[in-house]
Order: sequence, then C-alpha cells, then structure tokens
Amino acid sequence: MIYLDNAATTYPKPVSVLHSAEKALYDYGANPGRSGHRLSLETSRQVFYAREKCAEFFGGETENTVFTLNCTHAINFALKGVCNAKGHCHVITSDLEHNSVIRPLHALYKQKRINYSIADSGGSDDELLSAVEKQIRRDTAVVIMTAGCNVNGRVTPLARIAELCRKHNICLIADCAQAAGVIPLNLADGINIICAPGHKGLYGPMGTGVLVTDGKYPLSTLIEGGTGSASGEIDQPDFLPDSFESGTINTPGAIALGRGVEFVNSKGIDRIYVHEMSLCDLFIKRVENIGKIRVYRPENVKSLPVVSFTAGDENSSVTGFRGGGERKPPRPQPICCRKTGFICVVGFTATSLPTKSRVRLKRGRYVLHRRCSIHVRIL
Repeated sequence: MIYLDNAATTYPKPVSVLHSAEKALYDYGANPGRSGHRLSLETSRQVFYAREKCAEFFGGETENTVFTLNCTHAINFALKGVCNAKGHCHVITSDLEHNSVIRPLHALYKQKRINYSIADSGGSDDELLSAVEKQIRRDTAVVIMTAGCNVNGRVTPLARIAELCRKHNICLIADCAQAAGVIPLNLADGINIICAPGHKGLYGPMGTGVLVTDGKYPLSTLIEGGTGSASGEIDQPDFLPDSFESGTINTPGAIALGRGVEFVNSKGIDRIYVHEMSLCDLFIKRVENIGKIRVYRPENVKSLPVVSFTAGDENSSVTGFRGGGERKPPRPQPICCRKTGFICVVGFTATSLPTKSRVRLKRGRYVLHRRCSIHVRIL
C-alpha cells in the first residue's frame, strides 16, 4: 500500500506514539485533575508533560494551551470565543480557507453576530496582504487565516499579516491544520491564537488538537461544565486551560500527542519539510509530461508539500481512465490511498478545478522516493 493521504491524517504513526497511547490506557487509567489519589496524580503529570511539549512547540505558555478534539474544535473555540467576547464585529478571512473556518464564520453571520469579508489571495504575498488591508474597517476585530492551503499548498505570510493586525489592534487566529509540524509556527511571529490538529503533522492520534493563545484577547466559553477546579462555584472558571476543558479530556490521545511533538522535534521540522518537498517536486516533475494530468500549484510563493491535480476531463474517473468504459490494468497494481473529489474548500469549488477528476496528495515523513516513483508509474 502507498499511503498518500497525509493531508487528511498522517499514517503510520511513530512507534513512540503508539506505545504511549497503549501505556496511557494500561497505566494511567484514572481521570486527570479530578482526584487526589496516586493514579490520578500520575495521569495529571503525564497530561501536563504533553501540554508542556505542545506549548513549547508553538512558543506559548503551558497554562494557555488547551487540548481540543481536533483543529476544527479549536477554530470554533477561538473564533466564536473572541467574537462573542467582542460583541457584534467584523471578521476578515481569505479565499484559501477550509470549511472549518468558512462554516463557523457563515453560521455567526446568519445568527447576525458578525459580518465578514473574504480577501482575494491573488498570486503573491503582497497581493494577499494588500487585499486584507483593504478589507479592514473600524469594527474589524478578527483576521482568521490558514497558515497553508489544503488544496494547493500555498503558505500565507502570517508574520506580515500579524504586523498589520497589531497596527490595527486586531486578533489574528491561524488555522494551522496543514502547516503544523511541517513549517515553523510560533506565537512570537505575532499570531495571537494558533489552532492545530494533533493527528496530522504532529503525528498524534485522531481526536486530538490544540489551541494555543498568547492571552491578549479574552475568549468567552462555548461549553461549560465540570473542570476539576473551582468545583464549589456555579460559574465556569475564568482561567485557562480549565475554562475550555469541561468534561474529561481525551487523556490517552493527549499523552500520545506529546510523544508526537517529541517525534517532530527529534526529526527536525526543517528536515521534514525538505524531505516532503523533495517528494512533492519529484512527483510534479515526473507527471508533467503525462497526458491529461494537470497539476495545480501556486507560483512564486512558498508552498506546503501538498499537490492537487486533475486526471482526464470532467467525466473521467480519478485514475484517468475514460468514464463509461471498462479498462482493466494489465496486472495487479499497488493500492494508492489519496483524497479525491471535493476537498472541503468552498473557494476552490467555485474555481475551474473539476471535482470529479480531482486528486490531492501529500507525502509524509515515512513515504520513500521509490514509493513516489511507483505511484507515477501507476498514473
């Protein structure tokens, strides 16, 4: 099997991640932060260690690092938390965004709690920056933007956008679903809130994510309940991370995520990027001359190792065989796992990319060059 769907979730996971999840279930089975017995305290220590690793990775404080179910969960916490605390306000985003950003924005708009504008990303960082600046209004409170597009891999200039936001006292929320663990991301760059999945570039289990905030912008809560702290009070605790971790967290997942972050640190984020980009470039170079295959990649801007391409015309299947006819390969082919069809980005569904013959690939840390060559041969 050739696994090329790492943009959806990385596979396989490092052995250290698998072992830590198993150990958490066997040895740290108590509820962290809920009791004073030895097992609960040891579980709490393991969760704190993982929280510490995630905080350090993104340049945040441990107490300002919240475990979530995934990146979408973190984005909803961040976006709705800031907007609800601000009151009715204006939000700016871009046409590169995933549905995990667009749908919460549109839901808030339909509830008459915000207005929002979509900046045209254009063909360069300067154009994107200029488009964002033109959308700023007196009531603009938030800019929420992807760190890297999940369709064509385009990396956004978050540090420059952060400067603009700082100048206008606007909160910058970064959707780091594709970029976390692939390119450096840090609150020191001026980002106010980082939202990241645990199960993609951080090599943690599914059902994990993090929200890391610099604490400059208050967040109203979306979910209230038991936190293991201030239990004698009827009001939700007003301090992080407790205020955003009502109910029992995914303890084995959080502990294993800490090991995933350790894995990324041990390999080196720059080395991971170089390896994955070399596979990406090799693939593009080899398929450019294959008839009916068109690769969609941004030019003259930094990119993530994500490739989208179309095979054949609108009526073709993703293999490039003409729809309606039956054509069997001459011999059994290795199975290729990849994303096809819609890729959860409204802005891109409205473009000229056909959905029926669209394919997205992302190589991971464990994909070898020879596997890439096999995939090209299949195409």
